[in-house]
Amino acid sequence: MKISQALSRIAPSQTTAMTDRAMALRAEGRDIISLSVGEPDFATPDHVVEAAKAALDAGETKYTAVGGTARLKAAAALHFSRDLGLETQPSRVIVSAGGKQAIYHALLATIDPGDEVLIPAPWWVSYPEIVRFAGGTVVPMETFAAGGFRISAAQLDAAITPQTRWLLLNSPGNPTGATYPAEELRAIGEVLRRHPQVLVMSDDIYAPLRYVPGRHATLAVECPDLADRVLTVSGVSKSHAMTGFRIGVSTGPAWLISAMETLQSHSSGNPASISQAAAVAAFEGPQGFLADWCERFRQRRDLVVSAINAIAGLHTPVPDGAFYCMIDAAPLMARFGDDRALVMHLLDHGVAVVQASAFGGRDGFRISFAADEATLGEAMRRIAGALA
Repeated sequence: MKISQALSRIAPSQTTAMTDRAMALRAEGRDIISLSVGEPDFATPDHVVEAAKAALDAGETKYTAVGGTARLKAAAALHFSRDLGLETQPSRVIVSAGGKQAIYHALLATIDPGDEVLIPAPWWVSYPEIVRFAGGTVVPMETFAAGGFRISAAQLDAAITPQTRWLLLNSPGNPTGATYPAEELRAIGEVLRRHPQVLVMSDDIYAPLRYVPGRHATLAVECPDLADRVLTVSGVSKSHAMTGFRIGVSTGPAWLISAMETLQSHSSGNPASISQAAAVAAFEGPQGFLADWCERFRQRRDLVVSAINAIAGLHTPVPDGAFYCMIDAAPLMARFGDDRALVMHLLDHGVAVVQASAFGGRDGFRISFAADEATLGEAMRRIAGALA
């Protein structure tokens, strides 16, 4: 038996593989702290849970429109306006089974063999795999801690060719926490104006989780004349601790939203009706808890950064957003050989993290600090002990 050529071009997610490995070791009785998955440890807000229960009680268990209910599209438009400063219409919103599905459908609907997709590295693990599955060519754009893990306008200009179809931007970013300020997005926009064939994916799923002053900046707002080439992706998984509900929302040009909906009609159909009702409550309900959560994450970030930078051979910059630290362990490579061997050594000492090479980086690993302070403190002690 054989698999398709498309599937043979991709590899399983190494973040979920490490998380699964940690769970298997726990089932065997091992004491494993998992800092490998990007999932808030907070409980889903009560008003969201109550909305899901109410939808069940009301019998809202049937099919909905493929692209989402009218009420959720309107609530998503409110979210884009209130939280991202991006004015849109419900007719230009699509609801998907998580943000990942929206990215998947957008790229599959627009990429042909030979098309190039520019992806800043380190990157979220699924970006290059989706591009390869669609038959496109991944063009890495290497970034460094000294530059905030951000691409520059000059770097972008040098990378674009006539075959370039997409630029993927993630701010705040996974796995680095990199956040693009408004002035840098405007500079990127100047380059894009000279290349009208290039579409932009603006993945803003972590926008509510920022630790720098000022408003969140997103390309379609900073460069409104480019909005018809930008797909902005958001959702409730990270901001409202709703990872299991699987709801993403995206807005962009009408032709692209229509193409994504066509593909969705033949893949999953509509997102879960109960999850959609919960997401309406998430967007329309109280948002005050987000400031408290963000402050908790900031404190956890500071704990991890301080502890990591006190360990010989490790260094991490201070991330501006999301809940990840990208750790540089280059001085340890002579001892371990590569970063996979390093993370397996840490796993042997009871901490699951993900090697930088899984994200298109090298010589290090990513930590998720979406865990309580006591757990993070113990994990830092184990890492220090493993490397002593």
